[in-house]
Amino acid sequence: MATSRFVGYLESRKNIAGGCCGLAGLALTFTGVAGPYWPVVVAGLYGAGALIAPPERPALPDFPDPTAQLDELRGDFETLRGYLADVDLPPAAAGRLTELTELLTALLDPGWVTEVLAQDPESMHTLSRAVRQDIPEAVDTFVRTRWWTRLTPGTEPPERHLERQLTLLHEEAERLATALREAEARRQESHTRYLEDRSN
Repeated sequence: MATSRFVGYLESRKNIAGGCCGLAGLALTFTGVAGPYWPVVVAGLYGAGALIAPPERPALPDFPDPTAQLDELRGDFETLRGYLADVDLPPAAAGRLTELTELLTALLDPGWVTEVLAQDPESMHTLSRAVRQDIPEAVDTFVRTRWWTRLTPGTEPPERHLERQLTLLHEEAERLATALREAEARRQESHTRYLEDRSN
């Protein structure tokens, strides 16, 4: 630990700046300016250089790039689809869920969407929340609640809540797809204008 700190200090900006100023002190000594006090001059200049040197910058954190995050989300979506395949849902809710998963499959499909999603953290968050939280929670809550409603007939069927939740999630995914499509259209129009301006 102490050795690594020592090696780190040897490579630091403070040591390099102090060493340069110390060399200037030695040059003053050889020219006769420092006189008999040359050790004090060299040490003083080294210390001054070390004090005025800029501090070390900490290394930037190594976050995964958006493409890696998207690949991880695709893997989570496949896991979710495996879970959903084992769940028995009423026909109406199953139909809504199929529509939603088809739309999410299209959004997560590698292609132009990948590039657009990578540039929009908010869209990535919306998609990630739907896959990792909203859909599993909606389906799991339905499965648990359905069991209790068998014991208490006359209450509102949980299928209605599930259908409504899946409809809302589908609408959110459609808004996301529309926003991504519009962003890509704006990008294309912007590139066309750039080429037209360049040719004039």
